[in-house]
Amino acid sequence: MPSWAWSCTLLPAAGPSSRPRRPGGARDRGSRCGPVAGDPSMEAAGVDPAVFTAHSLPSDPRLWATVTNAYLGTRVYHGTIHVSGVYNGTRGDTHRAALPSPLSVRLEAPAGSAEPLTETFVLDTNTGSFQHTLEGPSSRASQRIYAHRTLPHVLAVSVSLTRLATGHRPITVLLQSAFSPESPDLDLQLGPDFKGARYLHGHTLTPEQPGGVRQEVHMLWTPVPPALTLGEGEEDRTWEFLTVVGSSQAEAQACFTEALQLQARGTLYPAHAQAWAQLWAGCGLDVVGPLHLRQALRGSLYYLLSALPQPGATGYVCHGLSPGGLSNGSREECYWGHVFWDQDLWMFPNILMFHPEAARAILEYRIRTLDGALENARSLGYKGAKFAWESAGSGLEVCPEEVYGAQELHINGAVLLAFELYYNATQDLQLFREAGGWDVVSAVADFWCSRVEWSPKEKKYHLRGVMPPDEYHAGVDNSVYTNALVQSSLRFAAALAQDLGLPVPDQWLEVADEIKVPFDPERNFHPEFDGYEPGEEVKQADVVLLGYPVPFPLPPDVRRRNLEIYEAATSSQGPAMTWSMFAVGWMELKDLARAQGLLDRSFANITEPFKVWTENADGSGAVNFLTGMGGFLQALLFGCTGFRVTRTGLSFDPVCLADISRMCVSGVSHQGSKINFSFSQDCVTVEVTAHTGPEAPPLEVELWPSRSRLPLPTGHKVSFPRSAGRIQRSPP
Repeated sequence: MPSWAWSCTLLPAAGPSSRPRRPGGARDRGSRCGPVAGDPSMEAAGVDPAVFTAHSLPSDPRLWATVTNAYLGTRVYHGTIHVSGVYNGTRGDTHRAALPSPLSVRLEAPAGSAEPLTETFVLDTNTGSFQHTLEGPSSRASQRIYAHRTLPHVLAVSVSLTRLATGHRPITVLLQSAFSPESPDLDLQLGPDFKGARYLHGHTLTPEQPGGVRQEVHMLWTPVPPALTLGEGEEDRTWEFLTVVGSSQAEAQACFTEALQLQARGTLYPAHAQAWAQLWAGCGLDVVGPLHLRQALRGSLYYLLSALPQPGATGYVCHGLSPGGLSNGSREECYWGHVFWDQDLWMFPNILMFHPEAARAILEYRIRTLDGALENARSLGYKGAKFAWESAGSGLEVCPEEVYGAQELHINGAVLLAFELYYNATQDLQLFREAGGWDVVSAVADFWCSRVEWSPKEKKYHLRGVMPPDEYHAGVDNSVYTNALVQSSLRFAAALAQDLGLPVPDQWLEVADEIKVPFDPERNFHPEFDGYEPGEEVKQADVVLLGYPVPFPLPPDVRRRNLEIYEAATSSQGPAMTWSMFAVGWMELKDLARAQGLLDRSFANITEPFKVWTENADGSGAVNFLTGMGGFLQALLFGCTGFRVTRTGLSFDPVCLADISRMCVSGVSHQGSKINFSFSQDCVTVEVTAHTGPEAPPLEVELWPSRSRLPLPTGHKVSFPRSAGRIQRSPP
């Protein structure tokens, strides 16, 4: 066999883009869902909807797969790593600090290679890894990149060489890297080597607030040599290269040592892959339906779960989820890694259903940044707390454009809606009684009461000079969506106060009862704000959020009219998550033909081959757009199932669209129990699989309209004809 060599080159990073205006913001892939795993159309074709394969990369590097865990994020072949919570720049210039990446190497066939090679790129969501393979008749070279699932401070690259035909001559791969220990955001210095690893350390150049602390970053990495060789007589060999990042030298060294121990036992990658297998075994969302829909579901859930810790992990501190995820957010890209309402309204409900520990950590981010929210309100001249439209480390407003920070008050309502959903799903009073949750809820309630104005003429409270989610309209009065959230926030605050045995300020319920919620009785719809006329273009989902996710009761004819008017008026250039909420609305009304079309439209922004989302239909805006994924997942998880998380339980009202003959949702968490659901045209099956807490109450299902009750003993499947109902506590 002739000797040959492959070279490995560093790909250039994508150039800077202009900052667009904020848009509003295991292989048992169905084993718990029964019929999905046996879908003959998929199994016969040998297609795994969890594995995304291509023979070339997209021409736009922004659309390459991301590699992320709860602490570190990068894009494959990109020269930058981001660290959760590490920002550089003051106030409106605050952005994720760019740490140089030693991982950005890529296998490449040499020019003039005599052996024909097949090149393959694979994102395997089963194992949470990206793999690049070059294979010829006699040899195969493969590179794997992953963010370790159980060691979140660790990123890893491995290179494997395998001899496929008889021969003894050496096989060499050349590895070229343009890695340089420099950063535009960090003052970095090389330090002494540690256990064969190079050491780089430093701190951010500019704190978020003047006089603040500059954050430290410490990185250890095993350098990539210029060449790797499979020697004479060797059949295969694998080399692993580690990158470890911590907030101190001691932390980085401890994490590196732990990774070396796994590496010495040959279990570094197997431990990572097994953790992903356990995660998928514990939660999932799949359908019997078209392959492109199943792939969209799997990809969206994978990217969202990649941002979260492994269930049961300890010590996780959430620094917020940004629209483009942790892999993006350098200066001038993807809103610079800031945290918006996207986290609380669009991502959080999906996370809560499967991973309440991570949901709580997201709420704890809001608790930790409450001081910043209190200052935001004071700076605007009001009481209570105003959460930043764009938040980073402190919770102070870091939006570069003042109008959004001052007027998009509806983020307060999204934050409290997340707290309310969490409370309903978990009954976790400790978060509110001892961990600061009540301080957030009461401070937002105080802000609303401070911000409204009494109108003697209408005898209603008004909320003037706001920007609704529809950012085409600024400075409007009485945004119906915002005012409905004010009402919802205040009523939740009052109910929570009673549960905690605390007094309820009279003004909270007075404002909730008397705030104006615009409605046009003649045309039977909700104007977006005072003076809105049907036909005025709307940027994104706004009024259609009433009913879901905002718990605002609507008569069916009004719900229908809102959907009709705003579907016609919504810009086709708006952000990706919008159409999912129209789909949910039509599913509520059982207009399944219209729901199907809008569901299809809700995931049209997926790009091939790695299912990376773009924010806007033309490919602009944030990439790996978790907000759009969150909306799409809600269309299935809350639309097709009819799930609603309420004080009285988890209600459901499933529908079956033309393209979906069965839906399976596994690992739903509710009040300390894990529950699997299967919905088909004729049947609903429910199974409580486990209790995650010692005080989990026994559950039952109540069916509607018969009000018949069926107990749900752990480990037993309960099936009944398809109907609406509610999972609730069994009576004593």
